[in-house]
Amino acid sequence: MSNVLGIVCEYNPFHNGHLYHLTESKKITNSDYSVAVISGNFTQRGEPSLVNKWLKTEMALKCGVDLVIELPTVYAISSAENFAHGAIKILDSLNIVDFLAFGSECGDMSVLDDIVNVLVEEPKAYTTLLSHELSKGLSFPKARENALMMYLGNIRRFANILSAPNNILGIEYLKALKKQSSMIRPIAIKRKEAEHNDNLFSSSSRIASATAIRNVCLSDDITELQRVMPESSYTILEDSIKKGNVVKNISAFDKEIIYMLRKMSTSEISELADVVEGLEHSLKNAANSCNSVVELLTLVDSKRYTKTRIQRILLYSILGITKKDIQLSQSTIPYIRVLGFNENGKNLLSEISRRNPRLNIVTSVKKFLDDSSNKNLKYLMQKDIWASNVYTLGFEYESKANLDFTQKLITIK
Repeated sequence: MSNVLGIVCEYNPFHNGHLYHLTESKKITNSDYSVAVISGNFTQRGEPSLVNKWLKTEMALKCGVDLVIELPTVYAISSAENFAHGAIKILDSLNIVDFLAFGSECGDMSVLDDIVNVLVEEPKAYTTLLSHELSKGLSFPKARENALMMYLGNIRRFANILSAPNNILGIEYLKALKKQSSMIRPIAIKRKEAEHNDNLFSSSSRIASATAIRNVCLSDDITELQRVMPESSYTILEDSIKKGNVVKNISAFDKEIIYMLRKMSTSEISELADVVEGLEHSLKNAANSCNSVVELLTLVDSKRYTKTRIQRILLYSILGITKKDIQLSQSTIPYIRVLGFNENGKNLLSEISRRNPRLNIVTSVKKFLDDSSNKNLKYLMQKDIWASNVYTLGFEYESKANLDFTQKLITIK
């Protein structure tokens, strides 16, 4: 079999920047096949996906991805480290992936590798610096950035690397590959034009960030998105908006989140993933004195915790994801939940099954739950099912439950 490219993505939604990344990655790696591991209905930055996971799958397949696999919810909305850890475990377990291509603001593998070596080896001098920075009350990402800059001692070479979101994820992919002794070869693709979280929407560029695209979707007129999205992706998005089947941001779950935090005791909140150092009290007090996520985020604002981390905790509250669930995910090889494929993808699945006869490949959720004897994997699948059921509560119309049982695989001829 010729080269197989692996990609970890959110495609929220699929835009021209993603198309550039996919096309460039295939060209650089000389890959004829591509596998995308995508987050489902909720994302790592603590937000709902704009369109559901099956529509994201359709967008990806129509733009050249061959096989789409879902990153289970517990990984998809956890820290960058666990997000990457889960995705790499999936790609590595397929035993067919030759390359991993990821977007990067710097695009320099040698710089990223230097940082990764420190993070994997954790020399004493570095961990001492990290502890000192954390003692100042800084968030972990900022404390880690400061400690690495001081340890590596080359500000010009490493400046701003760890404040850029794609670099951060790229570093976590590289860490996961090293820790799992994976044979997959990583490739960094330098981001083109728009930055990951760029809110600005240029009137001249054909590439915009997913953040800018989602911001445009808050308005009634999205026609300007035609310039920055493949036609097939734009059509799917436009149709979803007309049907009221989009979730524009986490505020769609204001009442559900406030309800759950008011209902939970502080001890129950403390068991949610990422809740540490008495944060449960701040969350409980905020939920008891406001009725929106925006207000709540303002009330618990702290330099110790990033907004993204707090938003993830809010999602954990309505999805029921605890510290024990994260621990379970870290010690488990995830199932291979197939969302869709084209003819090439169908061939890939056959090859994956041939090479890995014991791999848990899921094309029917019901059959998997009925037949599997693995309680841990079934538990993680139940989290995915619940996530879909919560997600559709954000729809304006047709808020149906149990889509994981009724939605067919997306196939493209």
